[in-house]
Amino acid sequence: MDILAIGSYINSIEENKTLYEERNFDKRAEAIDFIEFHIIDQLQNTNYPHELLLLKDKAEKIKAELEAIDLNLFKRLQEEIRVGKYTGKGFKAMINEYVDIDLNDTQHQQEAGYDNLDVFINGLITLQSIPEQTKELEPEMVYYQKTPARVVFEMAERIPFTQDGVFFDLGSGLGQVAILVYLLTGVTVKGVEFEPAFCNYASDCAVKLNLPQVEFINTDARYADYSQGTIFFMFTPFKGEIMQEVLVALQEESLKRKIKIITYGPCTAEVALQSWLNSVNLKDNNMYKLTVFTSC
Repeated sequence: MDILAIGSYINSIEENKTLYEERNFDKRAEAIDFIEFHIIDQLQNTNYPHELLLLKDKAEKIKAELEAIDLNLFKRLQEEIRVGKYTGKGFKAMINEYVDIDLNDTQHQQEAGYDNLDVFINGLITLQSIPEQTKELEPEMVYYQKTPARVVFEMAERIPFTQDGVFFDLGSGLGQVAILVYLLTGVTVKGVEFEPAFCNYASDCAVKLNLPQVEFINTDARYADYSQGTIFFMFTPFKGEIMQEVLVALQEESLKRKIKIITYGPCTAEVALQSWLNSVNLKDNNMYKLTVFTSC
């Protein structure tokens, strides 16, 4: 490895005072990422020369300093969320102070891509260690994968949420979608999650952020009570017969009132086959675009 190049880069980070300002989260995240994956990870071998190991120690120290800035930032913002300072447009404006939210960015529309917005939201909403899964999934259940935060922001921008509506997130996992939807729209939110450890984790996050309008229900989505729901979101939590059973339950609800189903990922193709649903924007085969269906 080039000792001079690594040393020069580490010094440039250390001397860049803007990285130590709270507002420069984007640049700080990029610096932390580079230090971790291109310096620290590459210098794990203790057989490297003493000079390189000293640079590794210095890089770890700088990384810890930058991460401490983010930790203090998230603690302050979490407290402000707890007292109701940020909701709706105010919440989005606050996020935009630290991370660029460009909903016209097409970089991640071809796949479930993640970026600095996800890093920021993870730090803001994650309040404890992520739990291990405790229940074995049935063959047609899909392992949990976080919905990219940018997708949730797009959904909040595009969908006309009303205060008398109720948003359901099917397969709510660790609760990020549900919590974000509430903070962005103020609508009542319910998450349905099969894994009890994930459901408990999400509930704890909502309680610690003082969000009583966000509820997580530990149940199989096939047997959940959807009688209050008006908007239902799915990032492919299951497929096959399970998906069909859930869609039958939602169809029954659609006989009582108009509902919307919003999909992201492979489940879009399955939902599109339902004759009782009309697609608002199903124009191509890109599964990694939000698709909105309305009941007939």
